[in-house]
Amino acid sequence: MESQRNISEFILLGLSCNQNIQIFCFVFFLLGYVAILVGNLLILTSIRHSALFHQPMYYFLSHLSFMGICYTSCVTPKLIRDLPLGRKSISYSNCMLQIFSIHFFGIIEVFILTVMAFDRCVAICKPLHYMIIMNRTRCNLLVLAAWTGGAIHSFSQFSMIIHLPFCGPNEIDHYYCDIFPLLKVACTDTYITGVLVVANSGMVAFVTFVLLFGSYVIILFTLRNQSAEGRCKALSTCGSHITVVVLFFGPSIFAYLRPPATYPEDKIFALFYTIIAPMFNPLIYTLRNTEMTKAMRKVWCEKIFSEEKHN
Repeated sequence: MESQRNISEFILLGLSCNQNIQIFCFVFFLLGYVAILVGNLLILTSIRHSALFHQPMYYFLSHLSFMGICYTSCVTPKLIRDLPLGRKSISYSNCMLQIFSIHFFGIIEVFILTVMAFDRCVAICKPLHYMIIMNRTRCNLLVLAAWTGGAIHSFSQFSMIIHLPFCGPNEIDHYYCDIFPLLKVACTDTYITGVLVVANSGMVAFVTFVLLFGSYVIILFTLRNQSAEGRCKALSTCGSHITVVVLFFGPSIFAYLRPPATYPEDKIFALFYTIIAPMFNPLIYTLRNTEMTKAMRKVWCEKIFSEEKHN
């Protein structure tokens, strides 16, 4: 493979060459990344230090917040660091690592969102047996299955890219290393590889979409027999999850469920599932959730008062 690969680094063309747009992107990404870190760490800490951690929904939410931090950290820190320096290069090894980590953490996040839909389905359809069905052992197994699925998916995608020869040109029309832009600069026919990548991603997207859609069809069917108050409460609980799923899945499906090709719009859609959706997730899950906001107030007020008392 080394004899075929003469390129030691790639040049990322980024979102724009315009200096003003680059300054705007730097400020936007910096504020967005800080918001992602602060929001997810607040949720993670609040759940871990409150009684909510023993509830399956919030147990999964804590894992989703952790995945949100890991997933966004695959791309955003390097982007923030490189924008003011005007440096857009990435080494071959770091490019491969970025591809693997993005798919690994991204698919785990997708699977956890699917698990959360299953959890809501059980809570609404089998409320009396909810804690028996969603016991901690089963919750741990579901999280382990999400990690295993992420590893299988990312290793399969990575194995198709790592063997490709790259001998020039080395310019990637994106702001991070993604599979389709890399296929475009490979020194070989990548049609079969592109089809396999789409088939792999398509299978994951199709299975998760069927599970998510099926879960919410069952939930809506069950809610027909409940009171208006019960329907409002259940829909309010599910509303946050549906919003996050739409923000994350919509652009992702456009990016990967299509013939293997690159389009100028890809970079804009990628912003939604790498920056914008993770940035809004903490707000969606806290502002629309009274239990979460109460837990956050209790945990952080106790911390502040204990520190003041100690001082």
